[in-house]
Amino acid sequence: MKEKSKRIRLLDILRGFAVLGTLGTNIWIFAHLGNLSYIFTFDHSEWWTSINDFIRLFVLFLVNGKLLGLLTIMFGVGLELKYQQSLRKGTAWPRTYLWTSFILLVEGFIHFALVMEYDILMSYAVTAIIVCFVVRRGDEAIKRTMKWVGGFHAAMLLFVLVIGIYANLIGANISLGDMRDTAMLYKEGNWLEQVQYRLLHFFSLRIEVILVIPMNIFLFLLGVTLMRSGAFSPDENGRKLRAKLLKIGLLAGLPLNLLIFIPGGAFDFPVRYLFAPILSLGYMSIIARLVEKKPNFWLWSRLEQAGKMSLSCYVIQNILGTAIFYGWGLGLGEKVDSLSIVMIWLLICVFQLGFAFLWLQKFPIGPMELARKYLSRTTYQ
Repeated sequence: MKEKSKRIRLLDILRGFAVLGTLGTNIWIFAHLGNLSYIFTFDHSEWWTSINDFIRLFVLFLVNGKLLGLLTIMFGVGLELKYQQSLRKGTAWPRTYLWTSFILLVEGFIHFALVMEYDILMSYAVTAIIVCFVVRRGDEAIKRTMKWVGGFHAAMLLFVLVIGIYANLIGANISLGDMRDTAMLYKEGNWLEQVQYRLLHFFSLRIEVILVIPMNIFLFLLGVTLMRSGAFSPDENGRKLRAKLLKIGLLAGLPLNLLIFIPGGAFDFPVRYLFAPILSLGYMSIIARLVEKKPNFWLWSRLEQAGKMSLSCYVIQNILGTAIFYGWGLGLGEKVDSLSIVMIWLLICVFQLGFAFLWLQKFPIGPMELARKYLSRTTYQ
């Protein structure tokens, strides 16, 4: 009898929550026409003087790096599920998974070129290729890799923090640079000109996805470890593990992420790339507890459906973001206040939940997922 795999509902709910939450960060980039400074505080440190800045920074405190961290952990969980499936079927690992990762790399490049320069799919593809070999070597290799890679990443971010604090003490002006030309391109340039810009500046625009690979490796492996430990199981062991993660996430994650409100921008990078994933664990545990207490709440089913087609939702929300704010679309960039930006984010989320619901009435998985499945089956021999 052919074995039929059963999806873990909580994992899909968390994926849906995470992918919609990532737009809560990207929406500010779209709304300010590619100006990255609006997801940091380097050039916007006096947030208490403006209601617009306060709303933006408060939303970023909740989502910036946290939902991306959760999504990265969920990618690691997915890798572990594929590995276990390979063991059950007796297929060679990671042969097929490598091909799937290569397809993700190509999808990421297309998304980068045609939609947005801050695509995360390419970084996830490279990370997956590295991690799939680590996973094959067993638990000890996973622990060693997490220790060394995580330690290296933390040391680099703490070094950046020290430099930032020192710069503030001597009165140096920390900035991401002048991005007015980029903003003008997205305001007045046509779509083809924007594609050309991304292709011509490919390497400079891909610096972030390279620098975060150590963090991604750690979080992928954390997802693998959590899955193996039973952290997503509905039994008592799973509940105990999630209770521990909730304490870590809230008691450590909340105060560390509140550092983003300190003026000067010294804590911006450490919060996004080091402290935010700690709070991600708290978010994960809170969602799990709420699902357990109210399993029939309508929102969980909608998030579950979005999670089943998370890749499609990620791409669609970014297409919508660019179409709404960039000049070739509705051209709302730099024309709406922070409250309106938040409302647009929520409306896009509602649209995606509705789209996922309707799509899955006709198809088992999302459009991007269907395309990948077709490519995997027809091109890999």
